[in-house]
Amino acid sequence: MISEQEYEDETFNLQTWIERSLKNKVFSHSTFIGCDFSRSDLTGCRFAECKMQNCNFSLVKLDGVRLHNVIFENCKFVGVNFSKCEGILLSIKFKGCLFDTCDFSDLDLKNTPFIECMVRNALFNYSKLAGADFSRSDLRGSIFDNADLSKADFRTSVNYSINPLTNKLTKARFSIPEVLSLLKHIDIAIE
Repeated sequence: MISEQEYEDETFNLQTWIERSLKNKVFSHSTFIGCDFSRSDLTGCRFAECKMQNCNFSLVKLDGVRLHNVIFENCKFVGVNFSKCEGILLSIKFKGCLFDTCDFSDLDLKNTPFIECMVRNALFNYSKLAGADFSRSDLRGSIFDNADLSKADFRTSVNYSINPLTNKLTKARFSIPEVLSLLKHIDIAIE
């Protein structure tokens, strides 16, 4: 049960906060394991130096949420609008996470790792993803539009569709054969 306004150095195991309001709570140096935040309202919450493992964030409301040095491992995000998060001090890492129909538009996600993630039907419109790492991630159906993907690593990612005419790809890293998907956006014939 979360009854206090601020928590530090806490571990929350298998807690369920489905459709609960946790507005304006502050968590620092805390760990969440197997927690379910589905359809919860986290408006105005602050998470600093926290770790989330095997948590469900489906349809969670993130308006004004501050995520500073937060690690998400094997978490599930369905219909989450990350673009509502506070941009100041935004620093997040993802490993083994599932994203379905999430929005990362207009965010500064420089050097953000999305390692071994399933990123389906996500929006990255006007996102700053310079140096982002999509190693071993599946990006099926995700849209990158006017995104800065300079030095981003797509070498071991699959199923991406990136238009080189509408995104900045300077020194981004790709591998064969997946890199050929960039050509489908150019009106050329390959035989």
